[in-house]
Amino acid sequence: MRILKVFFPLLVILVLSLFSVIPFFRSGFFPIHDNTQVARVYEMTKALSNGQFPVRWSQDLGYGFGYPIFNFYDPLPYYIGGLMGFLNFDALASTKIMMVLAILFSAFSMYILAKEFWGKWGGVLSSLFYLYAPYHGVDIYVRGDVAEFWAYGFIPLVFYGLWKTYKEGKWKYVVVSSLSFGGIIASHNLTALMITPFLILFAAFLFIKIKDQKRIKILYIISAFVLGLLISASYWIPAIFEMNYTNILSQIGGGADFRDHFVCFSQLWTSPWGYGGSAKGCMDGISFMIGKYHIMLSAGLFLLSIFFIFSKKYQNYFSNEKEKLVIVILSFFGFLIGIFFTLQVSQPIWEIIKPMAFFQYPWRFLILIVFFSSFICGSFFWMLSKFIKEDLIRVAAYGLSFIFIVLVSVKFFLPQEVLNKTVSDYTSSYALRWTTSKTSDEYMPKNFQKPKNYSEVASFSGLNSKVIKITKLDIKTQEIKLRVVSLENTSLVLPVAYFPAWNGRIDGKSLTLTQNKRGMLIMVPKGEHDLILNFSQTQVEVFGNIASVAGVLSLLLGIIYFRKKYE
Repeated sequence: MRILKVFFPLLVILVLSLFSVIPFFRSGFFPIHDNTQVARVYEMTKALSNGQFPVRWSQDLGYGFGYPIFNFYDPLPYYIGGLMGFLNFDALASTKIMMVLAILFSAFSMYILAKEFWGKWGGVLSSLFYLYAPYHGVDIYVRGDVAEFWAYGFIPLVFYGLWKTYKEGKWKYVVVSSLSFGGIIASHNLTALMITPFLILFAAFLFIKIKDQKRIKILYIISAFVLGLLISASYWIPAIFEMNYTNILSQIGGGADFRDHFVCFSQLWTSPWGYGGSAKGCMDGISFMIGKYHIMLSAGLFLLSIFFIFSKKYQNYFSNEKEKLVIVILSFFGFLIGIFFTLQVSQPIWEIIKPMAFFQYPWRFLILIVFFSSFICGSFFWMLSKFIKEDLIRVAAYGLSFIFIVLVSVKFFLPQEVLNKTVSDYTSSYALRWTTSKTSDEYMPKNFQKPKNYSEVASFSGLNSKVIKITKLDIKTQEIKLRVVSLENTSLVLPVAYFPAWNGRIDGKSLTLTQNKRGMLIMVPKGEHDLILNFSQTQVEVFGNIASVAGVLSLLLGIIYFRKKYE
């Protein structure tokens, strides 16, 4: 019976969550803005199968010349998809599983956090508000931003880990918060940049509340941030220090200039549901609704919390739990700050803080608005339990509320249409090297001459000429072997995009690789030669890898040391 009581709320969440993922269980797939997901999962699986780890290079994307997408673009979700590939799911099925796991993960992570404050059923309420927020539906079925909604799932767990560290001072919660913080970074670096100031403010709030004799808790909380950065360092260090080798910075400005994508205030309350894009002004093809019930309930609970704190009449109801009322109030300020940064009135701050330009779209702050409002909404059942003691009435209120949320929100969790697509439609040579590559080519080297049509994509067979013949070819993601016969000393442009991680050898001797607008230029002497290209870790990448290993080892050592000494 005790096990049933513990797991029954989780079962309720699981059952009610299924309505948000039904379209994934149909054959085919649906159109999304970032229609590269299946291709990326395929490339991740292929790279892992070829023995590359950490995975940084994609062999087929970049018009077949390859590029270091996983060095820069949020790799964690694709590792999950790649793992599904190792379990013999094809790339399309792996992509669907990876997306469904992220969606359900967000529901359970919010429950874990909110339960600590509002009890089991308040936790379920927050979980459903978080799962069924309109912006979550936009992320999944309109934008298809897998990286962002994976990060969405980690956000509650970071706050949970920090809170439990403050409450109990146990290293296991440092493990939770650091892994979750690292998970946000490795899932979506922009969300990490967005959430970190709020996490720091929350940590400062906890520092104020920690008493002198519990200073070890401050060390634990600081450790959570440091270890989260270390664990994810193999991703973010190269992403920062090697971006100049690519054309990533071209994504700032132009059609993605933040100045053109502020939200009109009315759009946060209601805006037509659509599957189009963001545009300047108030007539976007995509909805930026927070959710009417998110707004009304959050605002109402905020006002009630202020009232209960100062009302003498109701002080006895919350005599030992005023801290939770304060948490509601602070969360509402987080909610308001998030709204502020979506509106044009915040533009002067965007102009001053230059890195904010990387966010591109101010409406990305909806991810934090939804987090804070969903968390607040769960406090409704906690407050309700203070005044209504009859179990039957409370159970009825719980059940009706849960069903109501699903009924009014499930309409946001439907694709525009379901296409009769198979995995080959996304992973054929044409799809990878042309269709998908045109969609996302910002990871190509600067000044690279992009193909104008499919006939210009990378091809080793195209190297054959009157002077040079390729007699043997073996290609893996991180290694290319070829035997060439040259009738004279000549230059050869290999159809592989330049990146400093590549190094070459000819007949066992070091080979100079020179960047070229169509690949990498090498000099080939007259005669028959064996060429080998290897994608190795750069010094920056090795440093990042070492930092990540150090972070993981520190977590493990902390479990041994701090548990014995302080717990």
